Amino acid sequence: MGTEHAVGESVVVPGLKLIDHTFQVPLDHDNKQSNTINLFVREVTALNKIGHKLPTLLFLQGGPGFEAPRPVDSSSWMKSATSHFRVLLMDQRGTGRSSPITVANLLAKGSAQEQASHLQHFRADSIVADAELVRECLRVGTDPQSSRWSLLGQSFGGFCAVQYLSVAPQALTEVLLTGGLPPLIDAPCAADGAYRHLYPRVIAQNHKFYKRFPGDVARVHRIVTHLSQQPGGGLRLPNGDNLTPRAFQLLGLALGGGGGMERLHWLLERAFDEDINQLSHTFTAVTTISCLPRLAPTTEFCEEFDAVGAAAAGTPVYLTGELCMLRDFEPGPLQLHHLHVVAVTLARSEDAHNIAGEMVFPWMFEDFASLRKLKDAAELLAAKADWGPLYDSAVLSQNQVPVASATYFEDLYVDFELAQDTASKIQGIRQWVTNEYPHSGIRDDGGRILERLLGIVRGSIPMH
Repeated sequence: MGTEHAVGESVVVPGLKLIDHTFQVPLDHDNKQSNTINLFVREVTALNKIGHKLPTLLFLQGGPGFEAPRPVDSSSWMKSATSHFRVLLMDQRGTGRSSPITVANLLAKGSAQEQASHLQHFRADSIVADAELVRECLRVGTDPQSSRWSLLGQSFGGFCAVQYLSVAPQALTEVLLTGGLPPLIDAPCAADGAYRHLYPRVIAQNHKFYKRFPGDVARVHRIVTHLSQQPGGGLRLPNGDNLTPRAFQLLGLALGGGGGMERLHWLLERAFDEDINQLSHTFTAVTTISCLPRLAPTTEFCEEFDAVGAAAAGTPVYLTGELCMLRDFEPGPLQLHHLHVVAVTLARSEDAHNIAGEMVFPWMFEDFASLRKLKDAAELLAAKADWGPLYDSAVLSQNQVPVASATYFEDLYVDFELAQDTASKIQGIRQWVTNEYPHSGIRDDGGRILERLLGIVRGSIPMH
């Protein structure tokens, strides 16, 4: 039986026609008799290209935990993309309109083991298997060439694209990556190594931030001291979150995207209601886990962020084989002064107080109300020891699909050195290595980046 497919609403936004598609796909692609879930895909065509026979580009969203972009007009990378392609925006399973993961529906699955069993099917391999069903369902004609498509993978979407290259390269015309070369692809659990490489980059970004905004050293000290003096070591927020010093430090997520330093500075300068010497509503509203991406919209173009899906999926992003327990990563010689009791000690000194980057830690399932009830499921998921591999270095070493990557030298989320190691394992990849953009390059200057990558992958920008 083929994949169930329904065409839904069609709307027009300035410059673009959007058509909704919904597919029924297996929860477990290894068991075709398993329950099915909804998979939502939005087709995007430039109004001046309607009726033209265009190749297809599948955009693989960053995250995990982010839905696909919701276009409001033809601008940035979308304007460029729709001049060349029919674009498909797929809400990756568990996000947006693709059977989204929520606290309520996870708890309804039953026990922690049942919740973990459900969540294990939301890695990159399942996302790629979903995409293959969509491609096969939407193929035009019988010519195998006509059913191939191009990929644009941003960040975690790039991880998915490299997985795609490993398992179904015959489906691909070309692959474009933006900040999306996965780290340590042969490691059974890459999280530890990836985090250790990223910590020094986070610290370096802290130094840049405090050099630009030296007054924020005292502001951060004041905030950490205030939080540590609250009953229980943190401020209980209306939504049930416990705003501890370590939770506050997650605001460092902002430092890796365009405009992130400025947004963080403007937030810190309004942290206190000075009339009552308490943290302001403006500040506490932004520091809940569900609001953090609105402070740091790194490239994901989306209005909604599923904190549950992101936190639950954060460790499985890097799981490919053996046991990989959720745990706090010890700072060791890196002298990471964050996410530990050292935070409070530093607040009493004159030293700058480092804030964190894009990491998932076990204590998040204690400090954040939306995650507390899922702690047992998360621990079971992290303790799972029989994950299958995500990447196949042998296949990648024989790759024949044209691949171009915008690789950001100062990327705060995807370590440059580890990206180079992965690139060395993909035959024929061409990189545009640049420090012009942070991880959010596709959002900041998407049209230029996409056009350059197309020039590289298609050979109009020759190798040097």
